[in-house]
Amino acid sequence: MSTSKLLESYKLGSITLSNRLVMAPLTRNRALEGLVPNPLAVEYYGQRASAGLLVSEATQVSQQGQGYQDTPGIYSREQIAGWRKVTDRVHSRGGRIFLQLWHVGRISHTSLQPNNGAPVAPSAIRARTKTFVNGTFADVSEPRALELSEIPGIIDDFRKGAANAIEAGFDGVEVHGANGYLLDQFAKDGTNKRADAYGGSIENRAKLMLEVTKAVASEVGSDRSGIRISPVTPANDVSDSNPQPLFDYIVDHLNALKLVYIHVIEGATGGPRDIAPFDYRSLRNRFKGTYIANNGYDLELANKVLSANEADLIAFGKLFISNPDLVERFKRGAPLNAFDKATFYGGSAKGYTDYPALESAGAAE
Repeated sequence: MSTSKLLESYKLGSITLSNRLVMAPLTRNRALEGLVPNPLAVEYYGQRASAGLLVSEATQVSQQGQGYQDTPGIYSREQIAGWRKVTDRVHSRGGRIFLQLWHVGRISHTSLQPNNGAPVAPSAIRARTKTFVNGTFADVSEPRALELSEIPGIIDDFRKGAANAIEAGFDGVEVHGANGYLLDQFAKDGTNKRADAYGGSIENRAKLMLEVTKAVASEVGSDRSGIRISPVTPANDVSDSNPQPLFDYIVDHLNALKLVYIHVIEGATGGPRDIAPFDYRSLRNRFKGTYIANNGYDLELANKVLSANEADLIAFGKLFISNPDLVERFKRGAPLNAFDKATFYGGSAKGYTDYPALESAGAAE
């Protein structure tokens, strides 16, 4: 049996995690009509409840915030009730779960937007990327720039989403500030060409991310609020000419909000860790709460980083898709199931709840 640091318990704010593994948010496109979590999601998250912390798939705070088909929301009574079944199952198995709050900004399609309108963005610049709609991948639609008068409403959508998540039984929330979605689009100068109070300087571009996070933390408590950031990822055609001072500034202000954690994608999301030079230790040193490291981690790298005190928790994505009992497999040094990429997005139980657990692990009953 392994006695690695990864398997030690950890105090996250007011809750105790049974180990230092985090299941990263993973979009699976299986929500039902009304964008309510699928009953299969109850089983899916329940199977993985042995992770120290589960972070739910990205969940839109409004219809406008949706960018892909069949992703769940957290703005209707039916959605709250659907998520409550998930949190009840996870808690019945001794797990802890946060909900990730999402607004995709320009990474959307008119067919998903209210009245088939244009997606919104900091600036009217179309992303060179695709979204998943009508069962296939399609180019994202041309966005329109948000009016200043609309921004308070978006902040309030995040605030309400956080309150709804707590009502649904989540232990906390994670603001999605990463991967080229709305808050990341505002922060980075490749996507933000505004000339008003939300554009230009680092302070102005960081403003929406910080205002949203402050509203969320004020609503549900800073000890139940985290954020995910991705300083150098090119995901969804996002870029910044000088990310180090931008994210040093952002993390200084996140630290002042006393958030319970920052969840940092190191490198290109799902790709090379060394895609661009960036000093992640600077973020680690600036932030006094918990640092969750993410991207390309295996057991060896996780233990190395934890032992060097360069992170507190390690997030795993694809490994949790195919290994519901990943914690037990790491503990025993058991082989890992391979994942089936064809079943990542959309579908039913296949590639979702049918990955086998170890014979006697009992983690996926």
